[in-house]
Amino acid sequence: MIELGADPHSILGAHEADDGGVVVRAFRPEAQAVRVLPAGVEAELKDPAGLWEALLPKATLPLAYELEVEYPNGSTFTVRDPYAFLPTLGELDGVTGVAFAVWAPAAAAVSVVGEFNSWDGRLHPMRSLGSSGIWELFVPDVEPGALYKFEIRTQDGRLRLKADPVAFHAEVPPGNASRVFRSTHTWSDDAWLEQRGRTDQLRAPMSIYEVHLGSWRRNPLEGDRPLTYRELADELADYVTDLGFTHVELLPVMEHPFSGSWGYQVTGYFAPTSRFGDPDDFRAFVERMHERGVGVILDWVPAHFPRDDWALALFDGTHLYEHADPRRGAHPDWGTLVFNLGRSEVRNFLLSNALYWLREHHADGIRVDAVASMLYLDYSRKAGEWIPNEFGGREDLESVAFLKTMNETLHARVPGVISAAEESTAWPGVSRPTYLGGLGFGFKWNMGWMHDTLQYFQKDPVFRQFSHHTLTFSLLYAFSENFILPLSHDEVVHGKRSLLDKMPGDRWQKFANLRALYAYMWAHPGKKLLFMGGELGEWNEWSAEGSLHWNLLEFAEHAGVQSLVRDLNDLYRDEPALWEVDFEPHGFRWLDANDVSRNIVSFMRLSKGGERVLVCIANLSPVVRDNYRIGLPRGGRWREALNTDSGLYGGSNVGNYGGVEAESCPWQGQPYSAELTLPPLGILWLTPER
Repeated sequence: MIELGADPHSILGAHEADDGGVVVRAFRPEAQAVRVLPAGVEAELKDPAGLWEALLPKATLPLAYELEVEYPNGSTFTVRDPYAFLPTLGELDGVTGVAFAVWAPAAAAVSVVGEFNSWDGRLHPMRSLGSSGIWELFVPDVEPGALYKFEIRTQDGRLRLKADPVAFHAEVPPGNASRVFRSTHTWSDDAWLEQRGRTDQLRAPMSIYEVHLGSWRRNPLEGDRPLTYRELADELADYVTDLGFTHVELLPVMEHPFSGSWGYQVTGYFAPTSRFGDPDDFRAFVERMHERGVGVILDWVPAHFPRDDWALALFDGTHLYEHADPRRGAHPDWGTLVFNLGRSEVRNFLLSNALYWLREHHADGIRVDAVASMLYLDYSRKAGEWIPNEFGGREDLESVAFLKTMNETLHARVPGVISAAEESTAWPGVSRPTYLGGLGFGFKWNMGWMHDTLQYFQKDPVFRQFSHHTLTFSLLYAFSENFILPLSHDEVVHGKRSLLDKMPGDRWQKFANLRALYAYMWAHPGKKLLFMGGELGEWNEWSAEGSLHWNLLEFAEHAGVQSLVRDLNDLYRDEPALWEVDFEPHGFRWLDANDVSRNIVSFMRLSKGGERVLVCIANLSPVVRDNYRIGLPRGGRWREALNTDSGLYGGSNVGNYGGVEAESCPWQGQPYSAELTLPPLGILWLTPER
C-alpha cells in the first residue's frame, strides 16, 4: 500500500525521469484508465491502491498537462492535477481554483475533501509546510459555493473530519461543512468610515439597540421564517433610524450550529451565519446601516467554544486550540472549551478574527462577551478545580496579555473603533489605556448599575425607601470606567421576566415604572443599550424561536413606550449635556440624592464647559408631589423637555404646563429654584429656554 505522507508532491505530479523526459504520477483509486493530456499518453497502474504512472520521454519541466480519468462504470473526467503546482500560500497567475490551507501541526496526514472529489480523502492529500504546522494544496477548477472539509489522520491512525476554522462561509445548519466563497461586494461607505475615524466615541452620543437577527421580525407569509440579511438591511435600518438609535449591536452572527445558544457557541469564527444569507449579503446589511447613519457593533466570543467534533475541539487529535488540562480547558458553566491563549497561534487566530470583522465587514466595533470568565482562573470553579498562575494568584495572565494586545491592535489599526467589555467584577481599569495599566477597552458594561437599578425598580414603591442607596450607589463609581448602561437580552430570559413584567403594581403602574426606568437610564451618565422588545413593552420573556410581538403597538400603552424611547433618543442626541462629558465628574451634579422617604432623586447633567445643562427629577412613588422645590443654576424659564407621565406616552398628564419660571431663591446649592408638580411614578427633564 502506497503511503503519500506529509509530502505527496514528492511522489505525485510531474518529475524528471531517470533516463530523461518527464514522468507523471497520479493517485486515482478505482480508476480503469488514466491518460495524460494533451499528449494522450496512457498511464500504467503501478500500485493496486491506485498509483498510475506515465512516461513522456520528450517532455521537459515545467509541464502543463491535464489528466483524463476513466472509471469502470463508463464515466470519464478531465481534471487538472493539483500536484502540478508549487506551494500556493500566495497568488497563482492564470489558473482558477482554491488554495486550501489548514493548521494541524500534530496530524500524520491531511486531505481536503468536498463536493469536487466526492468527499474521498484519498484523492487530494495535502502537503505539510514543515515546522509551521500548516498543510496546503491548490485544487484547480473548484468553484465558489463548493462544500468542503479537511480529513485529518491523527498520529494514532484515527480519521477526523473537520470544518475549516477560517472558512468565510458555511453550510446552513444543521449542515456543518465549510463553503468556498469569494466576495464580489464593492463598498461605498468611505465617507462613513472617514467620519468614524474622526469621532471621539467617548464624547459622542451612543444609544445602542441590541438585536438578535433571527427573532427581531419574521415573515408570517412564508412559514414564519426569519428575515434575510438584505431584508433586515431595509427594515431594521428604517426602524432603528426612526427610533433614533445611533448603533445596533448584534448578538453573535458568527456561524454556530445550535440556535439555542443565540450565537454564543461559535464554530465558524470567520463566517457570518448562513441562516440569513451569504457573507456579501451581510456586507450589504452593514453598508445599509452606514448609509442610514447607524453604526454596527458585533458581539464577539473569544472566551470559549463548543465541543462539536467537526469543529475546533481536538482539531488535529491533540488539544490544539484548547488547554489540555480540564482545570483550564473546560468551562464548568457552559460545557464548552477554553482557548489556550498561551499559544501564539491561538492568540493570532483570535486577533486576526477580530480584525477581520472590522476590516472585511466594516463593523464599527466589538463587544467582547464573558470577559470576567477570561480574567480569573477560578471563575465558577471550586477549590482544587483551578490552577494558580506563576505567582500563585487567581488572575489569568495569558488572557490579560491577550486582551491588552487585542485592544492596542484594534485601536491602532482601525480608526474610531469601539471595543466594549462585558465584565461583571471590579477588575480595575477595564476601559483604561494599557499604558496606564488598564486592559485597553474603550467601554465597559456597567453590570453593577444594571443589577442595582433593576433591583430598586422591582420593589413596591412602599419599600423603595429602604433600598434608596441602590439607586444612588452607581454615582460613587460612575467615572471609574467608561461605562455603557445595559438593559440587555440577559435580563429578559431564564425566568427573569420581561422588563415590563418586572415592574410592580397594577397595569398602569407597571407602564409608568417602565417609562421612568428608561428616562432615568437615559439621564444617567454612561452610554445606553436596550435590547429589542424593550421599546415595545413586551409582556413575555424573549424567545429566540419567534418574532417580537409587534401587534402590541396596537395598544396605546405599548405604543406610548415606543414613542417615549424615540423621544428619549431624539432629546439625548440633541443635548450635549447628556453625553459630552459622560465619564468625568464635572458632567454630573446631585441636587438631592437623599429624599429617601418620598422616593425622589434629582440631579443635573452638564456639557463640557457647562454651557448646556439638563435637570432630571425622578418621583418614583405613585403619589403626585405638589409644590416640590428644585434648585436651578440659572434664572428665566425652564422648559419641560420630557415628562414620562405625558398622555402621549400613556400617562396621566400631570405636569407643569410645559415649563416653570426660576425664582431668585437659592435652593440645594443653586442660586435659583422653582416649585414643581411631580407626576406619579414619573420623571421630568428640564432645560433652560434658549
